Amino acid sequence: MSAVRWGRGAAGFGRALWPAGPPGLLAEEGALGGVWGRKRSSTASPCEQDRRKDWGHAELLEVLKARVRQLQAEGVAEVTVKRVAKRVAIARAPEAGGTQPPRQAQAGAAGAAPMLSSRWAQKLDNDQRLMEKRKRRLEGKLQKHVEKVAWQKHLRLEPRLLSRKLASQLQHWEQGTPQNPWEEQLAQLLQEAPQRLSGEAAAAPADRGPKPRLESQQRLLSFLECCLLTGHLPLAHHVLVTHHSKSQQQRLLTLSMYNMVMLGWARQGSFKELMYVFFMLKDAGLAPDLRSYAAALQCMGRLDQDAGTIRRCLKQMTQDGLQLQGLFTAVPLSAEERAELLRVVRKAKPAFTPPRPPVPPPQLNTSPLLREIYAKDPAVSYPRLHLSLKELQGLFRQQLRMEMATTVTVESVEKVPLLTKEVLHARKTLAGLRARWRTALYRELQETKESEAHAAREGRLSLFPYLCLLSEKDVVGMLLQTLQALPAQGESLLFLAHELGLRVFKRKQLRNEVQELEQRYSKYLHLLASDTQVAEPCLPRQHWEALGVPEAPHEQPWPMSVVVQLGKQLAEVLVRAVQMPSSLAAPRSPGTLIPVLYHVYSFRSFRQIGILKPHPAFTQLLETAAERTLTFESTDVPMLCPPLPWTSPHSGAFLLSPTKMMRSVEGSQQHQLLLERCPPTELHGALDALTQLGNCAWRVNGRVLDLVLELFTDKGCPRLGVPAPPSEAPRPPEGRQAPKRCLLPEVSPAEKAEMRRELARRLKVAREMQSLRADALYRLSLAQHLRHRVFWLPHNMDFRGRTYPCSPHFNHLGSDLARALLEFAQGRPLGPHGLDWLKIHLVNLTGLKKRESLQARRDYADELMEDILDSADRPMTGRKWWMEADEPWQALACCMEVARAVRAPDPTAYVSHFPVHQDGSCNGLQHYAALGRDSVGAASVNLLPSDLPQDVYSEVAAQVEVFRRQDAEQGVRVAQVLEGFISRKVVKQTVMTVVYGVTRYGGRLQIEKRLREINDFPQVRGAETPDPAGHCPVPGGRWAAGGPDTGSYLCPPWGPPAGPMGASPPPQSARGHWPRAIRHRGENLGPAHAPPSPSPQDFVWEASHYLVRQVFNSLQEMFSGTRSIQRWLTESARLISHTGSAVEWVTPLGIPIIQPYHRDSKVMIKGGLQSLTFSSSVDTSQKPNTLKQKNGFPPNFIHSLDSSHMMLTALHCYRKGLTFVSVHDCFWTHAADVAVMNQVCREQFIRLHSQPILHNLSRFLIKRFCSDPRASKSIWVSRLMDTLLSVPKAGTFNLEQVKHSTYFFS
Repeated sequence: MSAVRWGRGAAGFGRALWPAGPPGLLAEEGALGGVWGRKRSSTASPCEQDRRKDWGHAELLEVLKARVRQLQAEGVAEVTVKRVAKRVAIARAPEAGGTQPPRQAQAGAAGAAPMLSSRWAQKLDNDQRLMEKRKRRLEGKLQKHVEKVAWQKHLRLEPRLLSRKLASQLQHWEQGTPQNPWEEQLAQLLQEAPQRLSGEAAAAPADRGPKPRLESQQRLLSFLECCLLTGHLPLAHHVLVTHHSKSQQQRLLTLSMYNMVMLGWARQGSFKELMYVFFMLKDAGLAPDLRSYAAALQCMGRLDQDAGTIRRCLKQMTQDGLQLQGLFTAVPLSAEERAELLRVVRKAKPAFTPPRPPVPPPQLNTSPLLREIYAKDPAVSYPRLHLSLKELQGLFRQQLRMEMATTVTVESVEKVPLLTKEVLHARKTLAGLRARWRTALYRELQETKESEAHAAREGRLSLFPYLCLLSEKDVVGMLLQTLQALPAQGESLLFLAHELGLRVFKRKQLRNEVQELEQRYSKYLHLLASDTQVAEPCLPRQHWEALGVPEAPHEQPWPMSVVVQLGKQLAEVLVRAVQMPSSLAAPRSPGTLIPVLYHVYSFRSFRQIGILKPHPAFTQLLETAAERTLTFESTDVPMLCPPLPWTSPHSGAFLLSPTKMMRSVEGSQQHQLLLERCPPTELHGALDALTQLGNCAWRVNGRVLDLVLELFTDKGCPRLGVPAPPSEAPRPPEGRQAPKRCLLPEVSPAEKAEMRRELARRLKVAREMQSLRADALYRLSLAQHLRHRVFWLPHNMDFRGRTYPCSPHFNHLGSDLARALLEFAQGRPLGPHGLDWLKIHLVNLTGLKKRESLQARRDYADELMEDILDSADRPMTGRKWWMEADEPWQALACCMEVARAVRAPDPTAYVSHFPVHQDGSCNGLQHYAALGRDSVGAASVNLLPSDLPQDVYSEVAAQVEVFRRQDAEQGVRVAQVLEGFISRKVVKQTVMTVVYGVTRYGGRLQIEKRLREINDFPQVRGAETPDPAGHCPVPGGRWAAGGPDTGSYLCPPWGPPAGPMGASPPPQSARGHWPRAIRHRGENLGPAHAPPSPSPQDFVWEASHYLVRQVFNSLQEMFSGTRSIQRWLTESARLISHTGSAVEWVTPLGIPIIQPYHRDSKVMIKGGLQSLTFSSSVDTSQKPNTLKQKNGFPPNFIHSLDSSHMMLTALHCYRKGLTFVSVHDCFWTHAADVAVMNQVCREQFIRLHSQPILHNLSRFLIKRFCSDPRASKSIWVSRLMDTLLSVPKAGTFNLEQVKHSTYFFS
């Protein structure tokens, strides 16, 4: 099970497990327990016992203290001290008993005295052990301090300058007289500084040299930053000096690196070291900027320098064209640093008053699409939460504690095992092992730090400062959790390294401004609470900005190579430190220690990769112990209070944990740079939409959860989406198919190949079942944990603008089961039409009556009312009508809601928490038809009003049937075989994904899967195993709830989220693809091999080829405008990538988009267990990947349009007081508000497509890629210009008709 399970277990660990080797801490604890003995009883009264106890304490303690001091002075061994203490206690025991007869005194000496002596000897031992422990701790701290001081003496501080003139000046100034102080030398050095660089050059590190140096600069910058964070400023200076002294490495240094070290010295008041950095700055040909002057002035202030020196510095700053006010407005400084800077400036200019923080004028987005959203309207009433201010403040404190703890421990919903002797013994053993491992990990981690520190002293960019970011306790805990989470089959070393490195990076980002945050958040809650008022209604972002909240500093990402290298180092620490007795694996083996983790190689697809695999004995021990807790990162679970509003590309969502507005592969900066260069007002629409989605409060549907848990703890029910436990997985074949028969000489090669295929098939199914089970375990455990709570799901978006909840395991984007577990925390009365919408929604969930009108669906629900009520009352024992629905769990939840509503005294007053969905009708084709004003296509996807819903999938199936009939009459064999097998279901997935860029190869796989599901179709059974994970062949991941019929992806294009606490993900078939940045070379994450050659009886291969060709031909005829736009987008992207650039555009809401598809660059990390090589496709220094750029542009552009439509709908619904969330093109709200949401949805679609979207895109691309005079001579640019100018012509479809289309979204 790939989750961390910490049980309570026994605290001790018996000696029997350690028959050999030196006694450790645990053995000592076991021996110590025997000294106490059994507690004796006494017949004395309680008062008498108290008097004896007090008397004994006083006298015995004085005697023992004196004797111990004497013996220690004489150098007597410790054991003598114990014996003397014992004798003294025995000798004094009769006196403690008062008037005691001799015989009884002797008995007391034999009974009470040993008890006292044992007890006091034990106390003495404990006190002495505690003192020794404190002494060792102090000695260790002192030793570390001495080592640190000695280490810093070996670090080079004096720079080695390349300019002989500057080197001579430096030497002269170092030997200068008191009349020539360092401060004056600084003023002279500033006057001789070269021409100041432009702001752009100073701000952009990458501009110092060619792009291949970008990652090296990022690595160096992150190293220096970590040195300063961990208090190793001399080391940062040493590395800066080392790089500066070599001309080749000096080219990597940027002004921000020099400034970073200067500010560090300024905080310490070390003016001489700051001067060294200034010399290097000048030697590198750079000029100081505002941050440089801020460091110099701050250092002068801490050293209390005279006003003359400060005046000269300020004068030089003015001559350089820098404004004094800029020190207080443009330089990010802490409050203490700002105060120190003000003090030193006033020393030279007493009348100076710092400018007040600029109050920016209310900047509003000028987009015509958002004009109404930001219009002042006192009558507008934004929705409020149903919770009071006091309740929300309490929830804020809970969330704050959770984020400060960084992890959340959740009870597992796995079936509770019986506490047998075996279970208790296993838990006790695990507890003992963990205690020993913790000690070993501390030691190994310290040794690793020492080794990395030695490398850093040599001027290399080692991992030392990264290893110091977290406390050793936190790192050890994280490693033990990773070990606990490792699946039995092991996990790729590369994946583990990436996860561990990423976890360190995320934890080091935690901000510590708790008190200030609490005050501001409390004011912010006045906007949301049910019992407070604000002066003027406004959006959450506007209210937060009005509070004057300073923006959090932007965190620079680490290069992927640093993340993986750090994680690899930590994984190797874990491998070396964690051992267990061999007796756990073989009871009769000698008592030696063996590794818990093994590094082995295995094949995935056709590539050999390294895997860390736990010892089977350890896996068995975990299974036997059956500990019942899961540990998640705090950012992987829903929030317990409303998220922070999004105010910038890197500020919003969680309270303390920085989160990106636009998620991307780690190490990629191109999206973030685009967003930061974008004017802030252009992002207001996206920021406010994300905030609105995250402000929706949720709760768990307890009745549905109970039913799911009942199945889950039994044997599951795959038909209903409840995965079976691993015990139900197929076992390796036996008998003639047993794997061991492959070794027999009489077995033919064909039989061996068949055995291998069968074994591989069973192992694949078993892995997928285990993965699905783990995924469900995370979801259900979190649901149980949040059962009686209100929670929130903060959102961010991908590079196309599509929104996703930040919580990966429990959200409304999941499967049918995941969606059924959630409902709105805030209810709303059904009103006059709410019950009708509940009935219609229920019929929609069944998948029936898709071609019928809304009235017919409502009437059908009335006809089935008896079955609906039976399903609600007896879901597991009644007729079980709900189990036949397309979305069974959501249908059951809706049945329960309908039953409660119809049984209410007044259904219109019934308060419903149930979300009702409205789905777009093949939404991608809807956007294409609107772009091209294609009347034929518009009619097929319900943009035109009609009495009955149009079904584009049925129409395509009918057109394919026409082509098939024609070919069959001409004697085409496969067309004859397909007679009667072409249906809506066979072609639906391919039709739906054509708009999202599916290729003919991907479409053929989709159709093949559908054909194999038809029992009567001629095929060889077992040739292809259906994918239980519902995997989508389109590159990008799995389909969301309901399988591919929904058209929504579970895994966004950058890869899946991480599992709980270092847990390896389930196998790829159930988790989606690896993140692109760490994909193995050549690893194929789709089918591992091409399908076998078809037998004469198997027509699936040939039929799928035939059908995919006919589906594409049918779509070409039915959607001619769509295909012309698609071809124009594809050709434009192809030509853009040939010019050497990635495709960029701006959405109608102003979000800048760039496609992250570049040619793979190979990164190798050598040494250790193995050399890791991974490919990164996000390196902007590499040329664009032309194939991915051109194939990705059409679907990504359409995704950016559907996200714009969703955001517009969300903002307008919020303005109207509605609760609104979405799953891409599926919009959710309360049953009472469906009609209002439908109206808003249609109005915003018309407004969106009333803009000249394609012409705006053409103008942007021409300006971006064809306006450079130097590139205008390129043949690719010339062709691109011609293509961009030939925008596809629009048809005659009238967009206003969408307003009256009942089935546009239904």
